[in-house]
Amino acid sequence: MKLAVSGKGGVGKSTVSGALALMLAEAGRRVLAIDADPDANLADSLGIPAAARERLVSIARQGELIEARTGARPGTYGQLFTLNPEVSDIADRFAYAWRNVNLIVMGEARKGGGGCMCPENALIQALIDNLVLDRDEDVVMDMEAGIEHLGRGTARGVDAMLVVCEPGQRSIDCGVKIAEMCADLGLERVAFLGNKSASDADDAFLRDALGARGLLGILRWSDALRDADRDGVSARDHLGAENEAVLRQVIGKMKWGIGK
Repeated sequence: MKLAVSGKGGVGKSTVSGALALMLAEAGRRVLAIDADPDANLADSLGIPAAARERLVSIARQGELIEARTGARPGTYGQLFTLNPEVSDIADRFAYAWRNVNLIVMGEARKGGGGCMCPENALIQALIDNLVLDRDEDVVMDMEAGIEHLGRGTARGVDAMLVVCEPGQRSIDCGVKIAEMCADLGLERVAFLGNKSASDADDAFLRDALGARGLLGILRWSDALRDADRDGVSARDHLGAENEAVLRQVIGKMKWGIGK
């Protein structure tokens, strides 16, 4: 199963991605977690200790690797470089293993607020294609708010997009736009997950806005999860029984075949 997780910034994409990855690993699955968000918070959500997080180097900052595989030096322009670099060994060489989850951090390869056709992006796109299309682990990919990392080939390889929304109209509008972008790429299996609901009114808002679009469940607001984020410890370990049950239902509905 290859799952991409997206949504408006701040809705809890990394919290959900990290918790799902760890729960799948606990069930005996081989799990690859991909942090494709330039904000790079997935290591925190997985609970990787601060000292280890500081040593993590994103693929976009592996200058020697990028130059060796693309034939061009990162950060320079006007060079010729390969758009189809060899990447099949990168996950095994650069993944960070934590609680039976292998984490790959992609990093930021865009310059000056816009996209770039640069060696960094060529390597990252080729690597994402490889991880989604060619490997047999379960994949949980924490996306940025858009879906720029998903090319048409990769979108066909992703089994589903899980869009996280909190109870607010801007979050809903962003989630709906992401679903429309997925449809444009041919990724038809899109589901929604509510998060940070603090009341019955929040639940009703999310159900009214997303129920007809495939709302799989609603995670409740949790002081323990907020504290886990503050303290840099695993979100999975602080879900609480109610939220854990919701994510187990999500896992079952996403056809991983575990959880009820």
